[in-house]
Amino acid sequence: MTTDVSRRSLLALGAGLGIGLGIGLGTTMMGSGALARAPKLGTQAPYFHRFKLGSAEVTVVSDGPLPLGDPSGTFVGVPKEDVHKMLSDNFLSTSNVILEQNAPIVNFGERVVLFDTGMGTSKLFGPTTGRLQKSITEAGLKPEDVDAIVCSHAHIDHIGGIVDESGKPLFPNAQVYISQADLEFWTDEKKMDGPLKDFIVHARKNLMPVRDRIVFFKDGQEFLPGVTAIAAPGHTFGHHIFMIQSEGKSFAFLGDLTHHQILLLERPRMEFAYDSDPKMAAATRVKLLDTIAANKTAVMSYHFPWPGYGHVVKASDGFRYIAEPMIMNL
Repeated sequence: MTTDVSRRSLLALGAGLGIGLGIGLGTTMMGSGALARAPKLGTQAPYFHRFKLGSAEVTVVSDGPLPLGDPSGTFVGVPKEDVHKMLSDNFLSTSNVILEQNAPIVNFGERVVLFDTGMGTSKLFGPTTGRLQKSITEAGLKPEDVDAIVCSHAHIDHIGGIVDESGKPLFPNAQVYISQADLEFWTDEKKMDGPLKDFIVHARKNLMPVRDRIVFFKDGQEFLPGVTAIAAPGHTFGHHIFMIQSEGKSFAFLGDLTHHQILLLERPRMEFAYDSDPKMAAATRVKLLDTIAANKTAVMSYHFPWPGYGHVVKASDGFRYIAEPMIMNL
């Protein structure tokens, strides 16, 4: 059976909200009907998402949105007009790029592992960050249940939630895993007088109080059961991603391999201003995403739209992100 769509229907669709409001006002003026009587709540859902991975349980918690502002000074190496078009074509703001902070907590049964910890007390990127502890509570978890904190690298938004304002560890029973290269680079006091000062101060604040708990991992090492490190240098020289596995199921936690689901996937050789070596970071991004896409490996990206879980597929000279539906599978 064929259904004809009239010109009037298309005009109504194009007019959108305007016609809708007109109809609504007309209905009210004619005195027909029911008025909304429920109060506006002004609240949101808790900031966690939970799913199974083999026999493990994964709970994604958020440290809150992280606004980067105008993309022009952050995403570089392509014309500004191209960046704005990529954003506007995907219904995203061209004046304020907003990243998420998705931190998975994986309960393997014998061990509970948290990957990255958010901004903590730093408000370098505004007031919307720093809610990791609140998200953990909303998820029904306790910081003292975490046995291991795995850090992809030592930037502010990944190690900022290890200690509180006074320097007291927020996860009292957790060992901290990080690459030796990142620990040494980002806690180096000699860099305090340079442009990296804020990053050095924050890294020292969070990592030095737990220095005796820090364990190093190496590329290719399964340093915890079900967690394997994969070197991904460029964003920082010790940056790693991680394969997380349980009973034949797996996903790759990407850390900061790519920060944006459009810009750094469609144009993966675009440079990102916060990379220690932007050209190395771009080469690493292309190489690892090629492998991930070819193997159809599920991914979780720290900065993709909440909760950051899905797949990456090849698309022309770049890639495309396909979000996994948030199905309740528990």
